[in-house]
Amino acid sequence: MNSLKKKDNIDPMPFLANRLSSIKPSPTIAVTTKARELKAAGRDIIGLGAGEPDFDTPDNIKQAAIKAINAGDTKYTAVDGTPALKKAIAAKFKRENGLEYDVSQITVGTGGKQVLYNALMCTLNPGDEVIIPAPYWVSYPDIVELAEGKPVFVECKVENGFKLQAADLRAAITAKTKWLILNSPSNPTGAAYNRQEMQLLTDVLLEFPHVHILSDDIYEHIIYDDLEFVTPAQVEPKLFPRTFTLNGVSKSYSMTGWRIGYGAGQKELIDAISILQSQSTSNPSSISQAAAVEALTGTQSFLKPNALKFQKRRDLCVDGLNDIPGITCNRPEGAFYVFPSCKGLFGRKTPQGKILQSGNDVVEYFLEAESVAAVPGSAFGMDPFFRISYATSEEQLEKALTRIKKACEKLT
Repeated sequence: MNSLKKKDNIDPMPFLANRLSSIKPSPTIAVTTKARELKAAGRDIIGLGAGEPDFDTPDNIKQAAIKAINAGDTKYTAVDGTPALKKAIAAKFKRENGLEYDVSQITVGTGGKQVLYNALMCTLNPGDEVIIPAPYWVSYPDIVELAEGKPVFVECKVENGFKLQAADLRAAITAKTKWLILNSPSNPTGAAYNRQEMQLLTDVLLEFPHVHILSDDIYEHIIYDDLEFVTPAQVEPKLFPRTFTLNGVSKSYSMTGWRIGYGAGQKELIDAISILQSQSTSNPSSISQAAAVEALTGTQSFLKPNALKFQKRRDLCVDGLNDIPGITCNRPEGAFYVFPSCKGLFGRKTPQGKILQSGNDVVEYFLEAESVAAVPGSAFGMDPFFRISYATSEEQLEKALTRIKKACEKLT
């Protein structure tokens, strides 16, 4: 007799996996998508949600990709990166960060997000804890939970420049802590650690040899006011064996759509990532890898001028936001975001009679009243703030600031 015969008392099997219940769509992508939809519907939307430079990919990098296409460099490559790109990455780490990696200690993925995902999927077991300073990039906790780990959030207060304090880090570490994720300069705050601040954190980490460090350096070259960029393994060489350093070409080289990220760390982890990637996406685009080789080995002359342009935009945003009653904004050290507080607007009433009670309310009001799209701080784990990306023209930023001020003046 067929044991699978339909029975009335058998509940239908769920189609979607339970693990998806722990994650949600990226709020930043959602804001950008909504802004595009409103634009398509005829609204004059100023989108300040996208985390990508508005500068074009440099011509020498484009030409390297075209050359690769014409040369027939369009086949599968090694799963986790071509030898040429790995060699270029190793040279970059030695030249810019004083870190010496063998090519066997380097992995290349389809964007920094995949490299981060791979590293956490390959190392987290159920219940393993990952310390995540808040505010945080939206994907960190979701990836940790998808890998069955437990995010442990440590609030980084605005009065400390949104930077993790040594005492708070020490207090958050337990016997179950496997990783600390450190992002400097930070998305969403732009906070970046100087050498002394980083040393205070690495001193704590030396006390706990079971804790690994995942250093997300994706905004490395977008720093201001003559700040020296430092990364944990560079500041404290004793942490080198348990540090996984993540980077990519998307932000500094205006190559978001090329989808190339990379990481370096202990060979055991790199080998595991290669196995995982071989059964998921396989190799990144061969053309994008050829372009990334040129990005890392070709001229770097545009990096500083681009950073200076971003710095001018930062100052425009910070000064403009602080000129609006009810909004306060600190001056970040890097990346291309500001993270202003809107607490001073709480309790105020919109022309439609709605009382603003959260950052979400404020951001929705800006979009409805003056067609400015930002991202609420709750997406990054902290209210009452919101994130503005100033990776757009000064003209657009000035227009957006004027609109935000106008929206605030309408409140009673």
